[in-house]
Amino acid sequence: MAAKVTRLRTAPTRTLRTAAEAFLDTIGSANTRRAYGIAIVKTVDQLDGRGEDGLIGPSRALDSVTDDEIGAALESLWGSAAVNTWNARRAAVGKWLSWCAEQGWTAPTLPASAGRSTPPDSDTPVRSRTAIDRLFGRREIHVREKTLWRMLYETCARAEELLQLNIEDLDLAARSAPVKSKGAKPRTRRRGPAHHEHVLETVYWDAGTARLLPRLIKGRTRGPVFVGHRRPGPGKYLADRDVCPDTGLARLSYDQARDLLDAATALDGPGTGWDLHELRHSGLTHLGESGASLLQLMAKSRHRKAENLRRYFKPSPQAMRELTALLGPDANRR
Repeated sequence: MAAKVTRLRTAPTRTLRTAAEAFLDTIGSANTRRAYGIAIVKTVDQLDGRGEDGLIGPSRALDSVTDDEIGAALESLWGSAAVNTWNARRAAVGKWLSWCAEQGWTAPTLPASAGRSTPPDSDTPVRSRTAIDRLFGRREIHVREKTLWRMLYETCARAEELLQLNIEDLDLAARSAPVKSKGAKPRTRRRGPAHHEHVLETVYWDAGTARLLPRLIKGRTRGPVFVGHRRPGPGKYLADRDVCPDTGLARLSYDQARDLLDAATALDGPGTGWDLHELRHSGLTHLGESGASLLQLMAKSRHRKAENLRRYFKPSPQAMRELTALLGPDANRR
């Protein structure tokens, strides 16, 4: 009697490319998926190499790559990049490799040589109070921009946080609003939670913003606080939360807001003006110069660690001269 031979099924080889695609498919946020994709896809291409024709070759097996090869690829791609860029790219690749290991796949890890670098002190310039007041006082500036810039300075919030505000979020009487801050934790374990399903933090503004907000809103009771001047095109999909139900105007994007501030402050053409982050940076510095304590500054900026806040605080030369004067021979007479 002839023996029956059963053919064993072997699992398909898990390549770098298929592993990368599987991981990126698990990311719900389009922005996060795009940022992670830049790091992971470039790393995969670097490891796969190019043939004589200049094209990327067949993808290598995931379990054939060593830790040192991962480190060499990162070093080749971003070894000379800015510290923050290096940290972001290595973190994305490390997250991908950890996820592969969680799936039970044999995968390399980040080597010790590809460690995280300590970010340098921020090089964001601090604008003087006079320069900021002069900007806010310009009559040709639209009330939308003037409100956003004043609000950034008084709340010391991030631009992304304020641009996501809706009118129904505002507490005009208390001059405050809850925002979804950077790194906000979702209240549930569900992937892709909505804005209101995150743990929100409160930002506060003062009289300057309080006087401008009613002019900006003009009787609207819902929808984005900051909107563009045009309705979205027919081929552009936006969530209901990002469109004003009364006017049909779309929420003002970060890129649009950045370009508006740059255009209003540039001296030598596009790209030479102020950055939105400078208003937050300047607000925190001016509060520090006015005598705010470290704990107060941390509460205002909502930083979790004091060392992260230190990078924002750059006293002006005048503040340093006044501080040094306390050590002078005439200090006791004051």
